[in-house]
Amino acid sequence: MQTLRDIRTFRPDVFKEPRGFIQPTFAQQNVVLEIGAGVGLHALTFARENPEKQIFAIERTAEKFQKFQCSHLSDSSPNLTPIHADAIPWVVHALPPESLQQVFILYPNPEPKNPAQRWFNMPFMQFLVSRMQPNATLTLASNIVEYLDEAERQLIHVWQLPYVRSNVTTERRTHFEIKYMARGEACGNIIVTKPEGYETPFDTYFRNAQ
Repeated sequence: MQTLRDIRTFRPDVFKEPRGFIQPTFAQQNVVLEIGAGVGLHALTFARENPEKQIFAIERTAEKFQKFQCSHLSDSSPNLTPIHADAIPWVVHALPPESLQQVFILYPNPEPKNPAQRWFNMPFMQFLVSRMQPNATLTLASNIVEYLDEAERQLIHVWQLPYVRSNVTTERRTHFEIKYMARGEACGNIIVTKPEGYETPFDTYFRNAQ
């Protein structure tokens, strides 16, 4: 069974700023991050329904991001910032410790040929948790039972974080979720909570730290 000692150490110092990087400003404490926003359905809906929250939604794929950006321009939610970048270097350079109230990773690529690249298997996971406020939540959703099972094992044995796993019933947050549920596929959520006092080696790591 894998433990934290089996996970290689994450090296934030090796990541360069994304191309065209602009340091974000945080207008409030209610900061939300979505990783892998796709064409932006969840981010746009969430921003409209939660005007008191500031959401940064990251999408790496150029074609998806262009559609997301076009939708945002017509919607113009002032509390939403679409980001075209790889998530890991952007998070490293953009976010100070304990800055996030919520994180969403909805229907990520299951990486069938490279399980080390699944989010809960990556050393980056510990850095991401260090960017979350105490009692902040991270929501992972997938239609692949084995993916959720593996994430659950990692939460128990490696990251030692409390979570709740449940079935998706009425939500339609992304185009993937709409498609899967229309086909009758079961979709699941894992909602992880960062406890008070949870510490990582990166709690004092700020941008440009060496």
